[in-house]
Amino acid sequence: MELILIRHGLPIRSAATDDPPLSPEGQDQARRVALWLAQEKIDAVCSSSMVRAVQTAEPFAAQAGHDVRLHHGIVEFDKGSGAYVPMEQLKREDYEAWKALAGGDHGIDVAAFQSVVVQGMEEIIADHPGQRVAVFCHGGVINVWTAHVLGMAPRLFFEPAYTSVHRYMCARGGQRNVLSLNETAHLRPGFVS
Repeated sequence: MELILIRHGLPIRSAATDDPPLSPEGQDQARRVALWLAQEKIDAVCSSSMVRAVQTAEPFAAQAGHDVRLHHGIVEFDKGSGAYVPMEQLKREDYEAWKALAGGDHGIDVAAFQSVVVQGMEEIIADHPGQRVAVFCHGGVINVWTAHVLGMAPRLFFEPAYTSVHRYMCARGGQRNVLSLNETAHLRPGFVS
């Protein structure tokens, strides 16, 4: 089966919640990725239960005629933190805090987080043999799943763009392969939207 992971669109900054809605730019990104994925036959749509992922999934699910199936095993590591600051804003406003976070000082047990994500992804894979499934999730989720597929130590090692698309082939025998990472053609100015 093919697993297609899509990072959520840009959410608003929030000091009051770790689960903010999409910003107007994030809504446009969600619309663009929906148009990009419309060319493909996708059998099911899953999403993290966090608002920013669900709102990113909804435009594609609506146009493709799918329900969005929520999965709690693919939520971001910041769930429960109480606030959300987009990484690019943190980098501009508090470079030292961003640098510490980018360097691994994020206060989470990455191995435990990866274990939860891998279990969640494997449940989705098992539920959809032979299908193509779009999974709307988060940058940390994409990082630890990709590290798992590549056989790397659990870590956050690259920055998936908002609404970037990442593809994996997942065989019944347990083989997992990366097909592509960080597809962003739908975000280019020339993309007809």
